[in-house]
Amino acid sequence: MLGWQELLIILVMVMLIFGTSKISGIGKSLGSAIRDFRDSMKGESPDEGKTSEEIPKEEAPKEAGTRNE
Repeated sequence: MLGWQELLIILVMVMLIFGTSKISGIGKSLGSAIRDFRDSMKGESPDEGKTSEEIPKEEAPKEAGTRNE
């Protein structure tokens, strides 16, 4: 069984190897994956419960050849 001293040494080694930015990115992606998994287990769609700012908006297709002169 690992004690708190060993876990602290492992944590420091991981931070030195990967850096804090990669660790935070891994945490964000892991949290997102867990959230998506829970939503799928509940049967909710991924966009349910999100505000309109959180849902990416699709750009309208631009019409080719139209000019305002």
